[in-house]
Amino acid sequence: MTTLGLIGSGNIGSTVARLAIAAGLDVVLSNSRGPETLADLVAELGPRARAVTADEAAAAGDIVVVTVPLRNYRQVPVAPLAGKVVIDTNNYYPDRDGTFPEVEDGSTTTGELLQKQLPTSKVVKAFNNIYFAHLGQLARPIGSPDRTALPIAGDDADAKAAAAQLLDVLGYDTVDVGPLSESWRFQVNTPVYADAYASALPFWENAGAPADAAKIRALLAAAQR
Repeated sequence: MTTLGLIGSGNIGSTVARLAIAAGLDVVLSNSRGPETLADLVAELGPRARAVTADEAAAAGDIVVVTVPLRNYRQVPVAPLAGKVVIDTNNYYPDRDGTFPEVEDGSTTTGELLQKQLPTSKVVKAFNNIYFAHLGQLARPIGSPDRTALPIAGDDADAKAAAAQLLDVLGYDTVDVGPLSESWRFQVNTPVYADAYASALPFWENAGAPADAAKIRALLAAAQR
């Protein structure tokens, strides 16, 4: 891939964009407020970045990252994402998003909700369980001994392989958790959410600390519903 599309350019989206630019990718950014509101971020990122509408970002990206509040997932454009790998970073925060009974009762996951919204796309869950500052801090070149691993989940093997390749380029190993229905293992309030990548607690007040694949697998196995 050469172009990463982003639908949503907040903390996670802008961090992923910075990692992508550092890795030599082109980045096409969007948000809900319009391309003009991303002028400062585009200026920071440089000539490989541009700001467009969500539909245009969806169409331009070889892989597209959807990083919007869960309450807005139904606003993600369907047609321009047809056939594409879509990486979903969404988390469920009831105080922000309102109540989603099907997520509350465990009958579905946030990734499955987005997959239902995008029936012709291939959704892969990733980036949702790490604090954005740590995501920026812990990226390491391929082959580094202190490389951090992030979990991914998805229903399409080829899509997961593409997502893992992207994460590899951005600076991360991956742990394949299985289908989207298993992505609850790295949602909010599980052992592998946020704390796993912090040097001390609370995670948002402290620097990141590398977490290799073996550590992440053990934490995923310890998750309980």
